[in-house]
Amino acid sequence: MSKIGLFDEFPEVSAKQWKQKIQFDLKGADYNYTLVWESLEGIKTKPFYHAEDIEELKTFNLPQNHSWNIAQAIYAGDSSKANSKALDILKKGVESLVFTIPDERIDFAPLLDGIDLENTPLHFNFQFLAVEPIKQLVTYLGDKTAQIYLNIDLIGNLARNGNWFHNLEKDHAILDEICAITSEKTGIHTIGVNLSLYQNAGANSVQQLAYGLAHGHEYLNHFSNVIPSAVEGHFPITFKVTVGGNYFFEIAKLRALRWLWNSLAQEYGIKSDCHILAMPSKRNKTVYDYNVNLLRTTSESMSVILGGADTVCNLPYDAIYHKDNEFGERIARNQLLLLKEESYFNEASKISEGAYYIESLTEQLAEKALTLFKQLEKSGGFMDALKKGTIQQKIKESATKEQQLFDEGKMVLLGTNKYQNPQDRMKDNLELYPFVKTKPRKTLIEPIIEKRLAETVEQKRLNDE
Repeated sequence: MSKIGLFDEFPEVSAKQWKQKIQFDLKGADYNYTLVWESLEGIKTKPFYHAEDIEELKTFNLPQNHSWNIAQAIYAGDSSKANSKALDILKKGVESLVFTIPDERIDFAPLLDGIDLENTPLHFNFQFLAVEPIKQLVTYLGDKTAQIYLNIDLIGNLARNGNWFHNLEKDHAILDEICAITSEKTGIHTIGVNLSLYQNAGANSVQQLAYGLAHGHEYLNHFSNVIPSAVEGHFPITFKVTVGGNYFFEIAKLRALRWLWNSLAQEYGIKSDCHILAMPSKRNKTVYDYNVNLLRTTSESMSVILGGADTVCNLPYDAIYHKDNEFGERIARNQLLLLKEESYFNEASKISEGAYYIESLTEQLAEKALTLFKQLEKSGGFMDALKKGTIQQKIKESATKEQQLFDEGKMVLLGTNKYQNPQDRMKDNLELYPFVKTKPRKTLIEPIIEKRLAETVEQKRLNDE
């Protein structure tokens, strides 16, 4: 932190002197019990941080030219309609597009017609696994310059659904073929790692980082052994991350994620600065008093920007119970535009560097996540733990602790577990089912289930309307 001489006439105050002053003002109350709190990750947070806290502290800074894009998600069940929507929102400030592709019938020519591919990065969320659509996309791109993120994540699909897309052998064969095709085209990033699943299911920040790192390591290890040319010198990867309401912890989480992945890539002797696609969590969003979701998504978007995300895709305030609608999407888009253009967050992505509290949190999260990652690898790796159900069990334990805090009112969601409006009526406004859906079926492993904190409370309120 730079010194510009404004306070040269005052003597420097050490951390010890600050603590003594605080203890004096507490009039006998215990400092640690009164002012130091412990997070779900086991990190003890102090009431103040000092320059002494970051002396000799390891850190990781963003590249000098780092910037972030405003993105919006589009469901591409109908290519022509999705294209019309894309062209419309690109005129309204959107800089990157996130297309959800539901099946193999997709036609990329009408979907991408008229889009300035050179200046509009594209993310894809494929709800299937097949080679032909990727071939079609590569053919369509031809010699065009573009930034394409396919976000193909076999392990993420297994973790979410309990089954492979096809089976283990076929899925890996298809992935290897896709990588062989895309490796010949500059600007296409094939592999994605979906950390949002872990966060939305209730994993704490250390677990999210460790599981995301181990998840990505499975791909790094696979391609190093199966297709060594795929990782020679460079291995691009995209992390899809969601963030909750713990503002400073979420900033530190994203910074730690990039730091950890760069450190792991260096162990393989390759360059792999990950691309982070970030968005607000669904876990703390509510059906009742839904306008508070606007406040939540705003602060969460601020977290991901200050944490160094490359692409930010906001969540409409009514996304958990309304179908896609122009009003909700416009508000979500304008939240990011206000942050970027009027709140100067376009220039603020590096502002957290050097902040005593955030630097301390970043290192603690990174160190704890690295320890958990090493334990996972020593015990057989991420896939082995997933098949045994260890990952699922640990996330459940973390989710239960968080749920208990919510149920006891120690973790507050305004309008839901505190300051409820008894006049609220939502039963007739639900266009989507906002709760966990149970569908008994046979799976290879136990799937990781996303669940919002407010579900039980909301179900009771809906029944009582």
